[in-house]
Amino acid sequence: MKTTFQYDHYYKYDELKSCLEYFAEKYPDLCSLESICVSEEGRNVYAMTITNMKTGAPETKPAFHVDGNHHAGEVTGSMAAMHTLDYLITNYGENDTVTKLLDGTTVYVIPRVSPDGAETYLSTPFTLRSVNRVHNPKAGGMKEADIDGDGVIRMMRIPTPYGAWKIDPENPSTVTLRLPDDTEGTFYDIYAEGELEEFEGDENLKTKKADWGLDFNRNYPYGWYPEERQAGAGKYPLSNPETKAMADWIIAHPNIGGVSTNHTSGGIILYPPGTKPEKAAPKQDIDNFIAIANMGKEEMGYDVINIFDSFIQDQESYDSGAFDDWCYQSEGIPAYTVELWDLAKRVGMPYVWNARKAEDKATAVKRFNACMNWVKENAPEDYLDWKPFKHPVFGDVEIGGFNYKFTHQNPPKHILPEVVEKMTAFMVRFAKAMPKLSVDCVNAEKLGDGVYKVTAIVGNKGFLPTNLTEVANNMGRAKPVKAVLTGAEVTVGCAEQEIGNLAGYSATATGVFFYGNITTRAAAKAKKKLTWVVKAAAGTEITVAACQEKAGSASMTITLD
Repeated sequence: MKTTFQYDHYYKYDELKSCLEYFAEKYPDLCSLESICVSEEGRNVYAMTITNMKTGAPETKPAFHVDGNHHAGEVTGSMAAMHTLDYLITNYGENDTVTKLLDGTTVYVIPRVSPDGAETYLSTPFTLRSVNRVHNPKAGGMKEADIDGDGVIRMMRIPTPYGAWKIDPENPSTVTLRLPDDTEGTFYDIYAEGELEEFEGDENLKTKKADWGLDFNRNYPYGWYPEERQAGAGKYPLSNPETKAMADWIIAHPNIGGVSTNHTSGGIILYPPGTKPEKAAPKQDIDNFIAIANMGKEEMGYDVINIFDSFIQDQESYDSGAFDDWCYQSEGIPAYTVELWDLAKRVGMPYVWNARKAEDKATAVKRFNACMNWVKENAPEDYLDWKPFKHPVFGDVEIGGFNYKFTHQNPPKHILPEVVEKMTAFMVRFAKAMPKLSVDCVNAEKLGDGVYKVTAIVGNKGFLPTNLTEVANNMGRAKPVKAVLTGAEVTVGCAEQEIGNLAGYSATATGVFFYGNITTRAAAKAKKKLTWVVKAAAGTEITVAACQEKAGSASMTITLD
């Protein structure tokens, strides 16, 4: 894929900012840049609006939204978002698909929702959930630290007769669980490389609770629960300035008809609802979710699964307050969480996503060791064999393993281009699924001197309906299509009228029969015939226009004979 910039490394804030500013300065007719929020450390949360400004203002066209880095360490998501915007801008006027898309559609891209968190992740050895703000701290335990000074926090194994781990007899580079009859030998506790922060209690070690525990993807209003149930949820919904800015952005752009929020990892395309079973949602919504997601499966090879049924393990105290659920269940917008990159599939041991059955630990250990071996062979710069180290508290320990951040959570840099290119291919196809208004024809029949009967066909040529989802209808979020006739005095009918929703071709009833042919049982109700009687002189130009916030606008002008 042709792009202006290279996607073979992870951008820190200054580079990301520079790329965005370059596009905004060089292509003012295709994009504009704004900040929707300034972080606590003074960084902008940037939003890029992309469309052909000469064919209409961005807000007058159906729109698609993509973002990344709700979670600080999931920097592949921001790189995929950057690649998408780069590809669209760079290829406008050269690629027919891109040109047609941006002539009639607006694409909004917010590549980095958490610039402070991502900068910490990319500039230090540390991992973190969403942002480097202390949240409900709890002292004591094993605290992550790069104690050997190599710039990476790896694993640390501490010899102890109480340990649950032992060196794998078949591969000394890996470890395995101690069996019930393992009474002789050297055993280990394994923690993240780090320091001991003193705590009161017994002599048994524990991992320290992360200080940076805020989770932006648990801070949205729909299904929000307090900290006692949902760790990282924040003090109240949208208590983080970044998440409030995101919600305000979606609400301020009512033309948005589809959302992709980019995460890592797992190699899956998740669709809501995430707070109730799929069967409790409207069937047409689910059918459309799956049809769109299957395009992503074609491009990336990722499994398509429902959040509640197959991704969440605890279906009583489930995770909630997520951005995708808020977009769909509060705003009625089709929204996906795409978990980019799948190391497990690379090593030939893909996850079986089934929320009702937790994976056994032995399988998880086997997969982890396979991942270690894969990294050792395919990304040796991110791997370190176990080496002895003199710990200030524990004495002789060993440090080793892979750089989790850029092998497991995100792809090694040499694989990043492949991952983001496939995601962009899906994003382009998703954006093309938006509803799209059309005025197919306008006819005038002369009834008498200066009197005409005007008929017009207004339709939606997109895959999605103008209301997007049945949830939007049920909550009263869907706005009707409006049609207006101008240029003549209307004597019968209303010059401006609301004509309700127009289905997309997704609602066409089709079938393939055992005894018979492929057939369309019933076409979708995607178009509507309108009639007016007007008074006007011959030679007068009249215009029929239609508009709806999710489906854009269209018009046709004729001259009365």
